[in-house]
Amino acid sequence: MKIVRFLTREGRTGHAELRPDGSAAVIEGDLFGDFRVTNEVISGFKTLAPIEPANILAIGLNYRKHAAEGGREPPERPMLFIKATSSVQHPGDPIEIPVKCPSTKVDYECELAVVIGRRTKNVSRENALDYVLGYTCGNDVSARDWQRDLGGGQWCQAKSFDTFCPLGPVLVTRDEIPNPNNLAIRTILNGQVMQDWNTSDMIFDVPTLIEFLSGSKTLLPGTVIMTGTPHGVGFARKPPVWLKHGDTVTIEIEGIGALTNPVINEPL
Repeated sequence: MKIVRFLTREGRTGHAELRPDGSAAVIEGDLFGDFRVTNEVISGFKTLAPIEPANILAIGLNYRKHAAEGGREPPERPMLFIKATSSVQHPGDPIEIPVKCPSTKVDYECELAVVIGRRTKNVSRENALDYVLGYTCGNDVSARDWQRDLGGGQWCQAKSFDTFCPLGPVLVTRDEIPNPNNLAIRTILNGQVMQDWNTSDMIFDVPTLIEFLSGSKTLLPGTVIMTGTPHGVGFARKPPVWLKHGDTVTIEIEGIGALTNPVINEPL
């Protein structure tokens, strides 16, 4: 099932099952509990980020070739950092280049985003996917100057600016993606393919990440796990490529779809 979160012209929000013709059948109930698809069909709505995350847990250096392009050895265990939930942005809405707290080195990162469906603690790798509600596209937008030189050694500031976590356009339930560890994934910037790889290059696959993360903390329903990005990021290019006002960036993942956002300077 492909689930969309909608906003109607009248201001109504909710979830619905997306149909091939672009219409959607409204869902009643709790997406993280019992729900059903109704006969009520809506169209002409704005697509929102598919969920409002309980937490956003992100993994750094989780693709072999990405670690190599940054001159880093593959990590021995997952490298966890946190993104603020306030960084979530909707499909089609702008990524804002920070002006008040400025950055001149804003980068894109295509990522498979895993959405946890129920309370998860101390699960094994073997049954970890049973706790997944579904998957969506994510863009782990990153201010590299704050990540490397200005952030005091931590990544939270660099990764948590408002609008720095676009998610969408749909949440695809886990039954439609039985193997999240073999999906084509890419970034397109202004029509040019910048990243084009496969989730099979992950150092720590999705079940391993869930086992690791749930071993130290309870993963609440609605927790988003950003699983890392492949090679081809802007900072590793020669010369580097940074997002700028007027750009358009698209994240595509096989079986999910395309998440597109324009880029603007932060309005003050």
